[in-house]
Amino acid sequence: MGYTPEQKPFYERVCQKKCFFSDSAGAKTWCGDALALVAGLLGPLAFSPYNFYPLAVILPALLFVVCRNLSARRAFWRGWLFGLGWFGAGVSWVYFAIHDFGYASVPLALGLTTSFVAFLSLFPAILSGSVALLFPQENSRKYLLVWPAAWVMIEWFRGWFLTGFPWLNLGYSQIESPLRGLAPIVGAYGVSLAVAFSAGLIVVAWRWAQRTRLIALGSLGILWASALLLSLVSWTTPVGKPLQVSLIQGNIPQAIKWQPEQIEATLERYWQLTAKHWESDLIVWPESALTVFYHQVANGYLAALAAEARVHGTDLLIGLPVFHQETGKYYNGMLSLGSQQAFYYKRHLVPFGEYIPFEEYLRGLIRFFDLPMSSFSAGPEGQPLLQAAGYPVATSICYEDAFGEEVITALPEANLLVNATNNAWYRDSLASHQHLQISRMRALETGRDLARATTNGISAIIDAQGALLATTPQFQTAVLTGSVQPRAGATPYVFWGNEFILGLCLCLFAIGSYYPRSKGS
Repeated sequence: MGYTPEQKPFYERVCQKKCFFSDSAGAKTWCGDALALVAGLLGPLAFSPYNFYPLAVILPALLFVVCRNLSARRAFWRGWLFGLGWFGAGVSWVYFAIHDFGYASVPLALGLTTSFVAFLSLFPAILSGSVALLFPQENSRKYLLVWPAAWVMIEWFRGWFLTGFPWLNLGYSQIESPLRGLAPIVGAYGVSLAVAFSAGLIVVAWRWAQRTRLIALGSLGILWASALLLSLVSWTTPVGKPLQVSLIQGNIPQAIKWQPEQIEATLERYWQLTAKHWESDLIVWPESALTVFYHQVANGYLAALAAEARVHGTDLLIGLPVFHQETGKYYNGMLSLGSQQAFYYKRHLVPFGEYIPFEEYLRGLIRFFDLPMSSFSAGPEGQPLLQAAGYPVATSICYEDAFGEEVITALPEANLLVNATNNAWYRDSLASHQHLQISRMRALETGRDLARATTNGISAIIDAQGALLATTPQFQTAVLTGSVQPRAGATPYVFWGNEFILGLCLCLFAIGSYYPRSKGS
């Protein structure tokens, strides 16, 4: 590898003593397995609410190292252990939705949550096993080209397969780091590539000879410094004056919000909270703020609300379910009232929460599959943008803003982003903080301010740089009032979406594949 016996890396010196993470004959392997699991367990600390973003570089580097010189089978196992820790610690909050609101027993809820985590863990397992199988030789290209490119392609596949689950992608962890400057150019997946490439540079700097080490460290510094400089660029321009927006956080407990006896109190609460903020240009209610169908309150409650909004020159965006009597379809919708009346119907539904895959087999099997409003239909593509306070708005409902490629379909026409969310399913867990971090990435990618209204927190006003301007506490009734700036123009990411970074990853992977047997390079 180009080093003297005295320079031999700590990893190999320790393994010669038959200690940890070596698969050489007679050496113990359990410590390598344990390191992969622990590295995964630490992963969520890189994301909100902890935001220790250097871990997002260090932990993948550890995975690269513990998969060195392994059979594909053993690398697959260690990748699976890494994923088990990563997703087990990071997204096991799905248990609360299954148990608390799906009324599954503790054993069943634990079993379903464990199955979900185990399934997600297959993605880093496939990544690690594939790299070990296809690239058994050790060279720098493996860490600088193959691992980073394969990592991003696996992330993208996880965000697409079976409607996608892009949670805990590496790029989201960098919303506070210098690498955030890359997001408006290459999006969250591009930031993931920069993080994985940084991890590869660290491995190369650690394992290779002095000259290569200096080049790797210098490249790492250049990458992060360049990204920091790019974060100073404003890709979009203000249009008109800032708008005053009020976000209504009704804080109706999830356990009772769908009960018939709660409906009247819910209607009254949102009306009263709104009536105190008619001076705002835009008032946003969260996803499913109203737990009645549009047609049930259209001629009374909503008509009076619309009339009041017109008197004060205010526009409202209201989350509520919509039933089309002609087609028999249900939609998770946002309704604009005031200067116009129009609907946006959620396009990207949550499996098992908003619709049941293989419904004819699963519906009624357990109560979790009969959650309230779990029979929604997806809204059509190409819906006209809602207008709010005189500007076209890119509207997303809850989970939809986890998919940057879908948000940018409303741009550059939209001057503002609005997200309406209900995270009450997950109690006081990491879910709300992680979701807010994802929302911040959408604002940064698109160069648009974002108003985010939630049922019970965290509601937020986010600027075009992804910075939090104001937030609400969780589990409190609150109204967040502040300013958002409509903006025009488009970031590079808006123009080329994810296609550019995926094409780049394919090229890097191909280049790495072309030199699979080069040694010491």
